[in-house]
Parts: sequence; C-alpha cells; structure tokens
Amino acid sequence: MKVNNVSLTISAVSAKQYPATGYPEIAFVGRSNVGKSSLINRLIDRKSMARTSSVPGKTQTLNFYDIEDQLYFVDVPGYGFAKVSKAARAKFAAMIEEYLSTRQQLHGAVLLVDARHLPSADDVSMYQYLKYFNIDVLVIGTKVDKTSKARRQTIMRDIKKTLDLNQTDQLIMFSAETGEGKDAVWAWLDAQANIGGNHHGVE
Repeated sequence: MKVNNVSLTISAVSAKQYPATGYPEIAFVGRSNVGKSSLINRLIDRKSMARTSSVPGKTQTLNFYDIEDQLYFVDVPGYGFAKVSKAARAKFAAMIEEYLSTRQQLHGAVLLVDARHLPSADDVSMYQYLKYFNIDVLVIGTKVDKTSKARRQTIMRDIKKTLDLNQTDQLIMFSAETGEGKDAVWAWLDAQANIGGNHHGVE
C-alpha cells in the first residue's frame, strides 16, 4: 500500500477511548527497543510518525495510527523492560489484555522479535497469549541486516522452533534500514485487513 495519509488518532489507555470508526486494526507488539516504531515508520514511509526512542518503555499508551482512513496500526507498549515499576507494568498488562481480549475490530497482531537472538521467554509468552485469544499472528524478525545471509535459514528455523510457531502463522525477516521484507509485511496486512467479518474469535 502506498501511504499518503496517516495520523495519530488517539493515545488510549482504556476501551472508552478507542476509536469508533470501525476500521480493521492490527496490533504491533514486542519487547522494548525491538524496533516497533522503526517498522511502523518504514511501512508508512515516514521518518518519525511513530516516535522512536532509545529509552525502553517510552510507549505507555495504545497509539492508534489511522492509515488512509482504512486501517489502524495500534502500537502497543513494549514489554520486558526492567526500569518500569511493578505497578506500572501491572497497569500496562491490564490495558493490553483489555484491548486484545475485547476488541472486535482486531484483525491480527504483528509480533516483533530481534533476529539476532533467540526469542526471549517474554516473546514466547506473548505469542502464546495472542494464540489464547485466537488472534492471527505475523512474526517479524527485526534487524535482519545485522545478521549474516548464510545464517538466515537457521535463524528462521530457530525462531519458529522457540516460539513453537503455529502452521497458520507466518514469519518474515525485516530490516528497517534496507526495507527488506516490507512488501511481504504489507501483503500480510492487506490480506488481514480485507478479510470480511469477524476474524478475532470473539463472537
């Protein structure tokens, strides 16, 4: 998709703030600093629409980005950072669970993992959590430009094995630097967003 119009509609902390437009939504989840903002910016061809930060845990709200009045990208707070208090972590967890478990417009989730390392225990937990709610998942291995091409197949196999990736879910290698994987990611997003009816498993 060629994105001409994109805007941050709202930074929400509870269901009553979610947009009421009814557009399909795709959630972007992953560890802090795994490259969520960089992925979103690359997908929409913007330098800094989604705010990137070197400070883990910077995103503390569900940020709804309106893409061409057709689709929302929902940037979810990162997990796995130690500098945030236990109380704040519990608050994030409740906010994320409310969204993932109740949102009818949710058509899928993009789970980012760092291709340079095996998925963490938090990554595995998040994948299982998404599957518990019957959400279709696209796993993206980020920062793949920092790995050797010779190891690509091994990396993909290790990610799939560690996550115990469902046969129906896809894994795409991605680089925000080079744009590798961008078209494949958009192909998945288009397919998910264009599916008619409820694709969430919640009746």
